[in-house]
Amino acid sequence: MNKVIMYSTQVCPYCQMAERLLKSRGVEHVEKVLIDKDPTRRAEMMNRTGRRTVPQVFIGDTHVGGYDDLSALDRAGGLTPLLEEAV
Repeated sequence: MNKVIMYSTQVCPYCQMAERLLKSRGVEHVEKVLIDKDPTRRAEMMNRTGRRTVPQVFIGDTHVGGYDDLSALDRAGGLTPLLEEAV
């Protein structure tokens, strides 16, 4: 299973929903990068994604986007195959 990294904050409800969705699809561990604890990580997230909002989800090297993007990918049937791709 591909590694999942999520830029997040401690109090973001969309981050919590994204994590629940990922876990419901079999993800055992989501590596959370808490940008509210470290401003340099916020800058890193913005450089990598071009976005300012959380969550920002990466599956392997693929930037999925935020919760709405993740949910849409799941509804379209693309989330499980992306998670299962060989690392």
